[in-house]
This record gives sequence, C-alpha cells and structure tokens, in this order.
Amino acid sequence: MVASSVGLAASAAFVVGLSAPSQADTLVATYRCTGGVAGSIPVELEAGITPKINSAGQLEVGWSLKYLGDRRFGSPGYFAKGSLLNLEGVVEITGAWDGQLRPKGGKEQAALVPGDQLVVPEGLSDAGSVQRPGTVRVVPGALVVRFTPAQGEVMVNNNRPAIEYTGGWSRITTEEEFGDHLNDLHTTTAVNEVAKLAFTGTQVEYIGRRERDLSPIQIRIDGQPITDPLVEPGKDVNGTPMTGTKAKEVLWKSPEMAYKQHTIEVENTAAGRAYLDAFKVITGALPSPPKHHEATCALVSGGGGIDVVVPGAPSSPPPTTPTPTGTPTGTNSPTNTPTTTPPNNNGDNRDPWHVGVVPGAVNTATTRASATPTTTRFIKAQVVKTPKGGVDTGEAPAEATGGPYGLIAGGSALLLVSATGGLLVRRRRAEHAGGVK
Repeated sequence: MVASSVGLAASAAFVVGLSAPSQADTLVATYRCTGGVAGSIPVELEAGITPKINSAGQLEVGWSLKYLGDRRFGSPGYFAKGSLLNLEGVVEITGAWDGQLRPKGGKEQAALVPGDQLVVPEGLSDAGSVQRPGTVRVVPGALVVRFTPAQGEVMVNNNRPAIEYTGGWSRITTEEEFGDHLNDLHTTTAVNEVAKLAFTGTQVEYIGRRERDLSPIQIRIDGQPITDPLVEPGKDVNGTPMTGTKAKEVLWKSPEMAYKQHTIEVENTAAGRAYLDAFKVITGALPSPPKHHEATCALVSGGGGIDVVVPGAPSSPPPTTPTPTGTPTGTNSPTNTPTTTPPNNNGDNRDPWHVGVVPGAVNTATTRASATPTTTRFIKAQVVKTPKGGVDTGEAPAEATGGPYGLIAGGSALLLVSATGGLLVRRRRAEHAGGVK
C-alpha cells in the first residue's frame, strides 16, 4: 500500500491510497469532554484516527487515545475492581459509500474511591464491509464516555476523609486480636454526635462493635430517620444484652435502593459509648451504564477528514450488458434483441455504484442495472435432422449405405423364394397321393 498525505491546509483533508492490509496516515483530532465522569471542568482528549483496509477486506477505522493536560475522568464513588470506562466515537463516511462507523473501546478499572483517575482505553475501532472500489472521506464526529460501576462491595474505613464527624468523635487504634477492620475505630460518648458518609451505590451497611452498655443508634438515609426501633449494639442479634465483645459486626444493613448518590448518618442517641468501624458500600448489577455518569465530548480540532482511495474506482457507472433473446422466425433462426431492466432506485437518483458502509456489512443504496433474461418458447426443432440421441444431443444421424434400388432387389428375391417354395410343397403332396398326372 502506498499512503501519502496531501495538503492539510484549509479543508484539513488529505488522501490515503489503500490497496492491501497496511497502515495508513493518521488524522489527529482533539476533544473537550464535559459532564458525568468529566465533572464541571472540561477534560481534553487527543485522538489519532487511522483508516485502513484490513485483512478481511473491510474499511477499518482505528482511534488511539490519550489525555491532554492535567484533568482526568474521575471515579464517582467507591467501587470494587472491574468497573468499565467505555468510549464510543462516530465516523461519518461520505463519497462512493456513505453511512457511519462507530469505533468503540473499553478499559477495566482497578478498585476505586471517589475522585480516583480513570484510565482511558488505548484505542477504539470499528469496521465496515466495502466490496466495491471507490473513494470515501472519513470524518470524525462526536465522542461519548460511559462509566459502568462494577458489581461488588467496598469497605470505607472510619478514618477516610469522606466521612464527616460532628462533635467529639475520636479515632483509636486497637489490638489485632479484637478483629476490628484495619485495627482502628472512631468512638464518642457525647449525645447526638453524628458520623456521615456520602456514597454512590445501591446499599450500605453500618459496621461496628457489639459489647455491653453501648448507646442505641439512630440511622438516617438521605436525611430521613429509617431505624425504628433504634439499632442496639449493646445486645446480640437475638436482643440479649452482650457479655463480651464482637468486632466488625454488621449492625445495620439498608434495603436495596436506586443506584445514585445517597447519604448515611449514624447518631449516638444517649450518654453512652458509640463506635464506628466502617461503612460497607454495595453496588448491585446494573443493566446499562448510568446516564448521569455519561460525559459528552465535542470535536475541537482535526475535523477535516481523510480521503481514502481504494484503487479501481470507475469514473462512471458501467454500461448494462444486453442479453440475447431468441425470437422464432420462419427460417428457424433466432433474432437477438437486447433487453435491459432499469435499476430500482426507490426514489434515489444517486450514482448506481453509490453504496452505504455499515459495520460488518454492505448496505447498497441503489442496485446496479442488470439484464433480465426473456423466456423464449420454440415452435420447431432448431436442427435440420433429428439427432440420434434426441434433440438435446445435437448429432445428425448416420448416412444410409445403400439407395432405394437395393431395397427393390431385396424384395424381388424374397418373392421368388416364396413362390418356388410353394411349388415344391404342391409337388410333394401329389406324389404322396399317387403321383402326378
């Protein structure tokens, strides 16, 4: 393949000649992304857009991606390993074919906490079948960023900055044998002290200790009291007062909620001790990427496009080919009459070689004109003599070795033999009866 660029001046379009699977020139485009995981301050991306004909004979468009500047897409919450960042672009195809390709790519993320930088996929790609030669222009369009959180749970330890404490809460370290999460706790003995966490997910758990004489706890979700009766860490799960200490206990678990941002608050309701070990944030399986995490990216520069030339493009549609139609005549000689069927454009007046590029297939906008055979009914056989094997063999019969005189002579001889035989029979009958007179 020979690939060359000509002129990135006013139109910013250049030509690439493609004849075999190979690399082509690359158009560099920049995007500015806002909303969703991009946040309120735009995130900029650079995309290197490269068209080529792949080994399957398809027009393939590949994008390479990287961040520009210091801004990055950020995690909207606490998520287990396996969240996905998916990007989908749009490439407009015009010229000998028209349509769209939608290059896609995704990147799995490590375990996340709010604000963690998201890793973009190394590239995007899509391909469409192009079975006819032609020239097309590949023009980059919009870009969409979608984030799908992983299903799972994350422990948010009591010392995370995301947890807001009011009043006299203090952090203490504990011995490993107690089994507290990360060997620490937050505790208070003041009434109406609150610990609060904002999280994104579908459920949440309050994790702490169970031991004797702990204060009852009020829990609020999204500002609304939700525990009635109150949570009682001073009792076991059966409601019996504790006699020892149990660490890392699930003191309360929320019902399933809609996936979005929520808040949980735990409040000490009496002049006794309260503990907070951790909050467990749970995210259930989601059928599709949440719309409110979606970022949209506008093309800032590099939108001129690339002209891709596949060798062999005709300068005009090929002429229709006449089909011979046999017309019977008195001399049994067929007369060839060219007949064609005009293309069915369905109201489309474009070039009959204008086809649409569709991912994985070819969508023909207008069909190429083709000759339609006409059925001919022959009245007489189309050979002078009847062939030995029937009409389909096309062979003439073998010539006779003798003429009509041979037939006459053979018949006369047969008659003479018959008469002589009859005379001999009569003579023998007479001798048997007593002689011939």
